[in-house]
Amino acid sequence: MDPIAVTIALNIIYEITTLFVIVLGLAIVFGLLKVMNLAHGEFIMVGAYAAYFCQDQGWPYIMAIPFALFIAAILGYLIEFTLIRHLYRRPFDTLLVTWGLSFLLREVIELVYGKGFQSLSNPIPGSIDVLGEPYPSYRALVMVIAILSVLVLWVWYRRSLTGARVKAMVENPELARAVGIRVDNLARHTFVVGTCFGALAGVMLAPLTRVEPFMGLDYILTSFFVLVVGGVGTILGLSSGAGVIGGVQSVVSNLFGETSGYFGVLLIAILFLWLKPNGLISRS
Repeated sequence: MDPIAVTIALNIIYEITTLFVIVLGLAIVFGLLKVMNLAHGEFIMVGAYAAYFCQDQGWPYIMAIPFALFIAAILGYLIEFTLIRHLYRRPFDTLLVTWGLSFLLREVIELVYGKGFQSLSNPIPGSIDVLGEPYPSYRALVMVIAILSVLVLWVWYRRSLTGARVKAMVENPELARAVGIRVDNLARHTFVVGTCFGALAGVMLAPLTRVEPFMGLDYILTSFFVLVVGGVGTILGLSSGAGVIGGVQSVVSNLFGETSGYFGVLLIAILFLWLKPNGLISRS
């Protein structure tokens, strides 16, 4: 096969699969709880800095995953218990609160690490052979983890008892309470799972990007673009949105440069907001 075509195809797959993980936490919180979490990018940042801390301490990189998930779970629980639980079904209020929260998290990181960039070494150097072409091993691992994360979440949501309870909570909270489902606790745990997926994305992407306090801004914008295009509330909508945004950004960036890629994504999002505001696939 043409080596250039193979490389472009792999880069497109990489863009799409990493978008899965980046958006997954926001999709859970926004799609299921209707919470406009503008601090989602900062939870990705927290995961990236947790990975940097682990590597700086000389720990094996795999330790960054439980460490980041622990921090994100504690933060998510405290934020939901003190702020979010009072604002369910008030999306504009959650937008304002989480917007302020994003500033606070950035300021805390700046206080500890400063405004400069941090870089992490690649935990899995080298490359593997894909269709006769070398491809970075760590990038390939990120793609596999992203696909597995989406599949596990889909199976859990469709097949597990907890997933059925979450669906009941989303569709009719009052009826769910009437049949004995502890809606408040379930919503809290759902919010925490969303923050943990954000931190996991940060750990996975930290060796591939610059780690700095404002890194979450790009991720939150891209995440909302994916949800605008794909629709809210379904794994298929998330997948289709990631496919369109990731594909457009990768192809346009390869052909015309990174700035053109961002402009192409913005144009696609605007067109969908104008012509198809519910996205390609959304929960009825």
